[in-house]
Amino acid sequence: MTTPAERRRHGRAARERVSRSAHGRWIPAADRPDPLGVLERQGADRVARLLPIRHGRMAESPFAYLRGAAAVLAADLGALPDTGLTVQLCGDAHLLNFGLYASPERALLFDVNDFDETFPGPFEWDVKRLAASVAVAARDNGQDDRRARRAALAAAQGYATAMRRLAGRGELDVWYARVDTAQLLPLLAKPRQRRRAEAEFARARRRTSLQAFGKLTEERDGRRRIISAPPLIEPLRKTELRGVGKVFSDYRATLAEDRRVLLDRYRFVEAATKVVGVGSVGTRCYIVLLEGGNGHDPLFLQLKEAGRSVLEDHLPPLRADAEVLAHHGGRRVVTGQHLMQAAGDIFLGWTTGPAGRHFYGRQLRDMKGSADIADFRPSGLRAYADLCGRTLARAHARTGDRLAIAGYLGSADTFAEAVADFALRYADRTAADHGELVAAIADGRVAATPGV
Repeated sequence: MTTPAERRRHGRAARERVSRSAHGRWIPAADRPDPLGVLERQGADRVARLLPIRHGRMAESPFAYLRGAAAVLAADLGALPDTGLTVQLCGDAHLLNFGLYASPERALLFDVNDFDETFPGPFEWDVKRLAASVAVAARDNGQDDRRARRAALAAAQGYATAMRRLAGRGELDVWYARVDTAQLLPLLAKPRQRRRAEAEFARARRRTSLQAFGKLTEERDGRRRIISAPPLIEPLRKTELRGVGKVFSDYRATLAEDRRVLLDRYRFVEAATKVVGVGSVGTRCYIVLLEGGNGHDPLFLQLKEAGRSVLEDHLPPLRADAEVLAHHGGRRVVTGQHLMQAAGDIFLGWTTGPAGRHFYGRQLRDMKGSADIADFRPSGLRAYADLCGRTLARAHARTGDRLAIAGYLGSADTFAEAVADFALRYADRTAADHGELVAAIADGRVAATPGV
């Protein structure tokens, strides 16, 4: 086993592969894939009639475009040299993929909360996507480039500061580290920020299966049924329900034994297709309504399709044991979430569906919440970016060599300053790519359904 000093030296040696300041020097590659072509290829295996919704949502703003264009950024990062310091990447670490959720002990935690693109890769890829999303969000909020760069810098500095701190802690301390919302309020210096946070915490605590039951179902023929709202929510026909029932049974088998016992106390009521997110629109997604024994105890689960990560085409082949996990998209997502999150959904599992498609399952709503970044003032965005950066570092420290990464980062702000430069440059590129999508929609080359 290598010593801590050797691990840090390994990290410093990675600067010869790519210097810290080099992360700020980015221009599109001469053979950069056409972003519209990337999106078209990504949509080839999705539900075609839903793709105009995806395009319409992405066209709403540069930030909305960035949310849906993880595959575009993956191709751009794949064209650059990387540090070779591997962690379990989120793969889509933009600002809105951090948020609140309930731990199994019902504590309200803040963490990375989207793992559809998770895959092992160089740590800086997640940091750059986070910083770029901060810069784009700042511009969307009307902030100038100076403030946008300061916000992106806060994300990168938060990451580096947390990683240096975690490098000095023991393995179990790092594994059990978490961001409990009770710890957040004292960190917010301004009363307005505290009030805003408290209101968001309260909203998240109300977002449960019971709340979803009231919002997504109605009384029909003496029974509660999922409300039909095409094309966003469409209850399944009886013939389709049988197929989903088989998928659900296979999903159950991947849960721990105690979770299966709990799940078996609920009965299957109904299922429907549901359109979710921005980048995910067009993937197959089902919501499943279950009911507990007393008749007033609903549980909503979500079974979502998991294909290949957008990162896979741009990274070296995995070692044999990791390749087994990547072979099943649902298992890849579940494993990545277990590795990165401080605590996971008790009903997190995976399954194979019709036509051999891969799915993962989890609760639809379990005290989940995310920030409304559109209303952030500059100081609030910087504080939130710093929190996301620190949270990302904790997730990476669980899965990679935190001492090597800390050795690479060093004590100076060289890496963070470079990532902030990258973020502004990529914000420029995102604005241009968004403009190309809007133009393609306007002249009919891309079909889009706005406002859905």
